[in-house]
Amino acid sequence: MAQTVALSATAREKTGKGAARQARFQKQVPAVIYGHGRATQPLMVDALSLEKALTGIEPESTLIDLTVDGKKARALIREIQRHPLRPDIIHVDFYEIKADEKVTLKVPVHLVGTPDGVRNAGGVLDQVTREVEIEVLPEHIPDRVELDVSALKIGASLHTRDLSIPNAVILTGADLTIATVVPPRAEEVAAPAAETATEVAEPELIRKVREGEEGEEGEAAPAPEGKAAPKAEEKPKGKKEE
Repeated sequence: MAQTVALSATAREKTGKGAARQARFQKQVPAVIYGHGRATQPLMVDALSLEKALTGIEPESTLIDLTVDGKKARALIREIQRHPLRPDIIHVDFYEIKADEKVTLKVPVHLVGTPDGVRNAGGVLDQVTREVEIEVLPEHIPDRVELDVSALKIGASLHTRDLSIPNAVILTGADLTIATVVPPRAEEVAAPAAETATEVAEPELIRKVREGEEGEEGEAAPAPEGKAAPKAEEKPKGKKEE
């Protein structure tokens, strides 16, 4: 069954962006309530109380016992607007409901169990759809729908038609995939040449050493391949050095 949260609100006489900013400055969240032919009524809700009420629940499938200036009404949250840069709630839409009238709403789908294809074959569970739309009386609203995925093998899927929601009509298409198990992703191995492909090797300067030219540190340069190294100049025999 759906959870029920009690919340208080006060009527808001001024409307528009300026009035909404003023309400937020006073730690109040602008809101409206509508439904069943009633005129849309602007409200203000204490920001801290609202945050506490929404903690740990599924807002779309939670019943709100809303007290407006002493008058009680049962409602659903139709929309929550948050600040684009901060988690602050900046506006809430409440939709009044009646106990004997069916309502249309979305409920979250929670997967239960570890798939066979994950446990025994290293597959990966992929939840494709996270909520479905149903039509139901307020007293039968579920807080969530559970789907057992334990038997799923690699390549197998479960669809909307596999869901069971007592006392409710599922409006989401029967063939919509809820969850599937896909094969394990192969690790990408980068080719060794790919990393060095962009590196441009600097050309090595090679200069041909002429015969008789000395190399480094006064040593004779090595002879070209296939030729004998030149002999050192011999002194004439029979003459003495002066």
